[in-house]
Parts: sequence; structure tokens; C-alpha cells
Amino acid sequence: MRVYLPSTLRALAGILKQGEAGPPPLRAFAVTPALREAYASGDEEELEYVAMLAAARQSLRLLDADPGAPRRRVVLAADVPGPQVSWSAYDDEPATVVVAVAVPLTAVAAGHIDAPEAAVDVAAAAGAVAAADAGDEDAGFTVDGAEGHELAWYATQELAEVVEG
Repeated sequence: MRVYLPSTLRALAGILKQGEAGPPPLRAFAVTPALREAYASGDEEELEYVAMLAAARQSLRLLDADPGAPRRRVVLAADVPGPQVSWSAYDDEPATVVVAVAVPLTAVAAGHIDAPEAAVDVAAAAGAVAAADAGDEDAGFTVDGAEGHELAWYATQELAEVVEG
């Protein structure tokens, strides 16, 4: 099952060093039955994009919790055996899943990371995401500013260069 793991550049450096994302359980995002229900007209590719965007929003929350991390959202796309992934139909975010195992780097298919030019908007959004989650419309516009930046795609062998760069 394809899952999207939210991260930061600092956390990604640790993942690359350890050779895995963990320890479990890991909060991730995926195309769940609840997400399919919420987007009845979307095809698989569109639903995967929605799950990736949910992971990118969670990356903002991780950045808010780690002020020293570079202000770029990071999402890792990984393939995990379906039995290792669970979800709750009652979660506020229909794409949320829990991965019961550490995810080896070999299971990571790609990284989706903000370009350096997005850093100013991402920094503002990381500082506003909690208020946006609470319903503050102005904070929501700030978060939308970061979400207007498309995440760049990186092959797994390029991730170390991004972290070092």
C-alpha cells in the first residue's frame, strides 16, 4: 500500500542515517475507504495527490514543533505491506493511517520536498497552522500560501543531496 509519511529535512537526515523511518507506530496518509467516500468522483491518482497534500499539511505541524528545522515541507512516498497499515473511519482526516512497522529506506519510492524558494511561505504557514486548524480564517490563508507551492519530486538516491544542500 502506498503511504505518505510527513517529515522535515532534519528528520529526513535521521531517516537516511538510520536507514528507516521509525519507530512505529507512524502516522501517515494514504487512500483509505473514508477518503474514497469523501472524494467519490476522484480517480486513484487524484486521491493519492489528496493524501500527499494531507501529509504535507502534517509536515507543517512538524515544522511548527521544530523551529530549528529548515522551513521546507517533506513528504516521503513509501510502499508498505497492507496488513501493516490500519486506519480509523472516525478520524478527522480521512486519509490518516497508522503504520505498525518502521519503514525501511528501501520501501521509499520518492520524496516530495518544497523548493528553497518556498521557505518564506512555509515558515509563515508553519507558524499559522495551529490557528488554521482551530478555524482562524486569516491563518488559513497563510497556510494556503504555502500549499500553493508544488512539492518537487526527488528520487530516493537524490534525497541525501537535498538534505546536504
